[in-house]
Amino acid sequence: MRILVCIKQVPDSEGIVTIDKSTGWIDFEGPYRMNRFDEFALEEALRIRENMAVDSIDALSVGPPRAESTIRKALEMGASRGIHILTEERTDISAFETASLITLFVKKEGYDLILTGVMAEDDMQSQVGPMIAEMLGYPSASSVICEGIDREKGTLYAEREIEAGTRECIEMKLPVLLTIQSGINRPRYPALSNVLRAKRQEITTIPSHTLQKTEKREKIVRLRYPEAPSKGIFLEGNEEEKAGFLLQILHEKSII
Repeated sequence: MRILVCIKQVPDSEGIVTIDKSTGWIDFEGPYRMNRFDEFALEEALRIRENMAVDSIDALSVGPPRAESTIRKALEMGASRGIHILTEERTDISAFETASLITLFVKKEGYDLILTGVMAEDDMQSQVGPMIAEMLGYPSASSVICEGIDREKGTLYAEREIEAGTRECIEMKLPVLLTIQSGINRPRYPALSNVLRAKRQEITTIPSHTLQKTEKREKIVRLRYPEAPSKGIFLEGNEEEKAGFLLQILHEKSII
């Protein structure tokens, strides 16, 4: 069995995000790290390997040169191989472009199971995983909180989180794509042996332009900062004065 885990490098929440008026996109000052939702997907792949025979766990990321550090983090956690689909230094790559590049790679390699995080922390679109499944023609399940593989039958059983705290239970024929919900496990700390291995391990780098080019299907029209919320009013005086002032405000707003 071969498993592919799709990981994304995202800006750390401690950084500073501003809008660059010249490019119409964002500028970020601060560190980047692995998307936390993808850490759950990688951990789930590692746990599957602990319970059954797995040939390899490949960690793949689409991004500029700096994304290599996130791929090495996946190797430190225990991934077998790192794959980097190298793009230009831009952050406005759409979910469709990302899914298309990953799909083209998977068609050449072939995997029994593809795992992604339920969403990315930066755009929170939850689209890349389902798009990959659709392009490959794989059965898929999103927001998975439990799964099990039957090697003899070649099937995967999964439970996914749906509305009102209920679960949907499904069984699918391999190959399958799952988007993993947070809280399904507890991502491990990298072992020293894996950290040392990751430092010297070569990462497979594939320039995005060597894959089939896909046309953009969407564009960012405009970015703007959130509007400042209206200021509150603090009522002063005794209870009678406050009540009278509040009544006057409600009357002016035509509330009463």
